[in-house]
Amino acid sequence: MMKKTDGVIFDMDGLLFDTELIYYQSTQKIADVMDFPYTKELYLKFLGVSDEEVQANYHQIFKEFGKERVDEFIQRSYADTIEVFESGEVPLKEGVIELLDYLDEQEIPRVVASSNVRPAIELLLDGAGIKNRFSGIVSAEDVTRAKPDPEIFQKALTFLGTAAESTLIFEDSFHGVTAAKAAGIPVIMVPDLLQPTEEIREKTIEIFDSLTQVPAYLKK
Repeated sequence: MMKKTDGVIFDMDGLLFDTELIYYQSTQKIADVMDFPYTKELYLKFLGVSDEEVQANYHQIFKEFGKERVDEFIQRSYADTIEVFESGEVPLKEGVIELLDYLDEQEIPRVVASSNVRPAIELLLDGAGIKNRFSGIVSAEDVTRAKPDPEIFQKALTFLGTAAESTLIFEDSFHGVTAAKAAGIPVIMVPDLLQPTEEIREKTIEIFDSLTQVPAYLKK
């Protein structure tokens, strides 16, 4: 059992918002239009990886299409995603509001630490009306090394000003869990599109099906 929680760090994609499916659908849609051999397996391979790294991989994988076409594929996929985000139709994951309410009651500060870019993070948080419920955001622009490197969580911890052992991270991706473990901060995994492997399980303090289970766990 962990000690009292003084601060919480939330990942965003696939944890607060059901965005992973949207990214996949937008990318698949554009890939089909442009005749790129794209698959869901390929998408899942890069879950929780920074945009930069994903794009570098796409340039490698689709090399035969030429740099310009791959760039176009990336840009069009992103534009399609942003369009969905702006429509305000991105669903919050189950239990987010209840957990935020519980953290408010307990006066526990929290931040979002996401590999996404700040404009996309703000767009989603604003759209769901929950941006003011976090005391800060650490985004891709704030770090030089993406998850699984612990840098993003170390920055979030500094921002919160709490001790690592009394801070809690919520993550849905393997890279996120690995980064949390490397930062020495307890992590709870709420799997989204991929179920944890044995190795990933060992890095977490708990695995829950949804965030709805968290308040009861924290009350213990």
